[in-house]
Amino acid sequence: MKTYPSIEDLRQVARRRVPRAFYDYLDSGSYNEETFQANRVDLGTIKLRQRVLVDVSARSTASTILGEQVAAPFALAPIGLTGMQHGDGEILACEAAHEAGIPYTLSTMSICSIEDVAEATKKPFWFQLYVIRDRGFSKEILERARKAGCNTLVLTVDLQVLGQRHRDIRNGMTVPPQIRLSNIVDIATKPAWIWSILNGRRKTFGNLAGHVKGMENVTQLSAWVAGQFDPALSWKDVEWIKSIWPGKLVIKGILDPEDAKIAAKLGADAIVVSNHGGRQLDGAPSSISALPKVAQAVGADLEVMFDGGIRTGADIMRALALGARSCLIGRAYVYGLGAAGKPGVARAIEILKKELDVTMALTGVNRIADIGPQVLAEIDR
Repeated sequence: MKTYPSIEDLRQVARRRVPRAFYDYLDSGSYNEETFQANRVDLGTIKLRQRVLVDVSARSTASTILGEQVAAPFALAPIGLTGMQHGDGEILACEAAHEAGIPYTLSTMSICSIEDVAEATKKPFWFQLYVIRDRGFSKEILERARKAGCNTLVLTVDLQVLGQRHRDIRNGMTVPPQIRLSNIVDIATKPAWIWSILNGRRKTFGNLAGHVKGMENVTQLSAWVAGQFDPALSWKDVEWIKSIWPGKLVIKGILDPEDAKIAAKLGADAIVVSNHGGRQLDGAPSSISALPKVAQAVGADLEVMFDGGIRTGADIMRALALGARSCLIGRAYVYGLGAAGKPGVARAIEILKKELDVTMALTGVNRIADIGPQVLAEIDR
């Protein structure tokens, strides 16, 4: 496989190889995309403190996440429709994560089902849940995840209603794609993508089709969300999920310190500081700007994870320095999947791990546990 030096290189290849509707689904935010852009911009304003003549010969990126030994302090985040970036995308990404020694999280809105991934990988992975109006389905899918060996549940709490994504509407984004002349022409120029999808196990949402009453042929994400996601979702539902889920519970979508305190009080094992990749409340603060106050609010009561805008190992360092114990990597690995399938995911993981290692060396740090505010430069403004 061609050697890609950076995540940006993988992104550019994915943009050429994946049909526009699915690439834009991944690489866009809600409304004017202000928060989507801020996630990247605000990370870039945080400068690192270069140190010299420090012995960093014994450094390691190894760490723990929720008590699990990992090769680097990050996991692959839940991303919907991964299997439409490349055929069997969820399976390939999970395999790459396991081989790299980091966790993988399967989205409720995946193309490959929980059972597909479990059968193919034979190792535990994390599962992400959206709670819908049909609590019976939520209970059923949690049981399916438990039977499949999933040991950690990532509960997404910032999608009670769907933030509008203008590019999805313009592209007629459905699964499979709408039959539009523009879509047909675009897909016709992507033969490698067509081949991968044709050879994939599924062509629609594997966890939903045939399981949600009246939705046996789920194709349109926005329509399903509008009809099924529950605006009445509350902390009581978190208590209910905690009572029926036997594994670890991670609450994803926390930006406010008060919400973080409630999550800790209810017994969550971890929270993810996240604005859903800038895909929900446009005008919300960037994830990195919210991180320090949230981390300070909960202290050592639970683990704080970070999600939003990571494209380099230096970004991971920034998040760890501001209070995160680990990170979730989303778009960065899916660019790799769209660019080159499983080897592309493996390369994305390798890039981030290597960049983190070099950043540690140049800031005088040997262990992940030693990363703190001291690695940040004080810039006179």
